[in-house]
Amino acid sequence: MEKIKLFFQERAFGVCSKLGEKLHFPIDSIRLFFIYSSFITLGSPIIIYVSLAMTMKLRKYFRRMNNPILFD
Repeated sequence: MEKIKLFFQERAFGVCSKLGEKLHFPIDSIRLFFIYSSFITLGSPIIIYVSLAMTMKLRKYFRRMNNPILFD
């Protein structure tokens, strides 16, 4: 079980951690919110989660393009 947890933590998008840092809120609570609300609303928070993940990846990509020092 621990290996599965580490696998998802290493390869996850980081949306919950980023929200937790910005809002000063526990990351586990945010993850539970996404899980429970996905069950209750039949998956609509998953769309929000994926769109936030895509936005974070795009921002990181454009920051790298504007700062060529990071291309080492």
